[in-house]
Formats: sequence, C-alpha cells, structure tokens
Amino acid sequence: MTEIGGPTVLVVDDDPAMRKLVCAVIRRCGFEVWAAGSGLHALQIQQIRRIDLLVTDVVLPGISGPELAEQLAALQPGLKVLFISGYERSRIVRQYVLEEGLALLTKPFRVAELQTRVRDLLKPVVKPMTSGVQR
Repeated sequence: MTEIGGPTVLVVDDDPAMRKLVCAVIRRCGFEVWAAGSGLHALQIQQIRRIDLLVTDVVLPGISGPELAEQLAALQPGLKVLFISGYERSRIVRQYVLEEGLALLTKPFRVAELQTRVRDLLKPVVKPMTSGVQR
C-alpha cells in the first residue's frame, strides 16, 4: 500500500508488456505508479498528478524520452528521471544527446537492478543538522 503523500512514479514505454512489468516491479517497492504508452499521455498525467520520478524508454513514437523528460522537468523542476533502453549506452548517449551521467538502465535488466535504481533516485536528500553554534 502506498503512503499518502509518498513518491509517485510515472512509467512511460510504448511496449505494453515492458510497461506492465516495470510498473509491477516498482509497485512491489511500495510506490504509487502511473503508466503511459506515449509522451503525450505522460504529459496529460502530469497535469493531474505530481510525479516524483519519471521512468521512460528513450525511444518512443512521437516525442522521445529525453524530450519528454525535458518538458516535464520544465513543468516540475526537480523531477528525477530514469531512462531505460534496449540500445547500448554509447549509442543512446550519442544519438539522443544524453549527458553521460544521467540514470540509464539498458534492457534487459534484472528486477533487483530496477528496484535499486528507483529506490536510490527516490531517497530523500538528508541535510546535516546544524546546532546553530558558530565557530
């Protein structure tokens, strides 16, 4: 069961089987999951639901995953993104002009690998406490 106000993940993949699998794996982590088969559908979901993490295929019909991530991040600064792709990393980085340090999982990936990446991306940022004493 998802905690009220807990993280929400939007999964975007045009392959229904892959989308269903990724959603099921992320739900098992306890997160609320929404699914879209296209970038346009994802943009519509973002209008009704705040998204904490976008998990998107890089290659989508119409709007690509990187273009979708850029548009959603403009609407919602601080959005975290995990790209997934069946292509090798070097080709994706070159062809879709992804920055080298972005989160990318290449298909096929292990369930545990997806769960770890999602959990890591959704970890809250812990800021050190200050005592208020200046030295």
